[in-house]
Amino acid sequence: MFVRHTPWSGPVDRAAGDDAPRERALYVHGLGGASTNWTDLAALLSVRFEGWAVDLPGFGHSQPPRGDHYSVRGHVRSVVDVLEHVRAQPGEGAGRPVHLVGNSLGGLVSLLVAARRPDLVATLTLVSPAMPVYRVPPAFSRLLLLLLVPGVPTLAERRLAGVAPEESVRSMIRMCFGNPAAVPPERIEQAVQEMRERAGRPWADRALARSMRGLITSYLRVGRANAWRAARGLKMPTLVVWGGRDRLVDPALAPRLAAAVPGARLLVLDGVGHVAMLEAPEPTARAVLALVEHRPAAPGGSDVPAGVDTPRSVRR
Repeated sequence: MFVRHTPWSGPVDRAAGDDAPRERALYVHGLGGASTNWTDLAALLSVRFEGWAVDLPGFGHSQPPRGDHYSVRGHVRSVVDVLEHVRAQPGEGAGRPVHLVGNSLGGLVSLLVAARRPDLVATLTLVSPAMPVYRVPPAFSRLLLLLLVPGVPTLAERRLAGVAPEESVRSMIRMCFGNPAAVPPERIEQAVQEMRERAGRPWADRALARSMRGLITSYLRVGRANAWRAARGLKMPTLVVWGGRDRLVDPALAPRLAAAVPGARLLVLDGVGHVAMLEAPEPTARAVLALVEHRPAAPGGSDVPAGVDTPRSVRR
């Protein structure tokens, strides 16, 4: 697995010196994304965190998983492995829990990781996580809907392979950003270049198609494997970030998830879409740093309801 590293920069005020906090964070991208999705946010958070951003198996520069299986459970195991690796690295923060940040599919995976291995997770930030729902968002293309039909993923992979990189990027921006016109041209060109590189990897379309199918399959899980049930059992300080113009995961799920996680904070960003770390990195970074700075000494958090308008629940 490929992991992108962002060194700790230290606080802007250098007077803090050697006493400045230096902790570790792991960033987990969403479906069709890559570790580069976190470049801007990780740079902003480097004032406190030494950061690692992972390419999930089959995405970015990472090889496909063993057996070519792309289940959510498999992605959970992969992230647990990376967390253990990050925690074991020598230097400041060695052996301590890691701050975990995930978006979309990566948000769902991060939530399940935190529920399974709370010893590895210091705080949890979920950016528009792909929580189980039973209605397909209108923004999904007809091509992706093919994945719901048994035996069709191979056809979907072939169709995905036939989409030009420029069209793939335009479609992604239309679906994921609240204001597509505001995306800087240089970011679009970077995304097109990444898509061209992805097209050269024979497993890339298979990873996207089968991870999508694995995501939908995970929604049918009940009992302890269900993400909503897992959310209610989380103990670490948690931040839920959502774009008010998210076309892929209904923003109405934001207060529901924040209410499900004991003591969770909620940040809803007006006009922002599915990828707040790309579209609104500065307010997202401020919210993450506030979570870390004000985390309680003991697990459990505050008993103030997550849905009320307090410093824990902010709409921008």
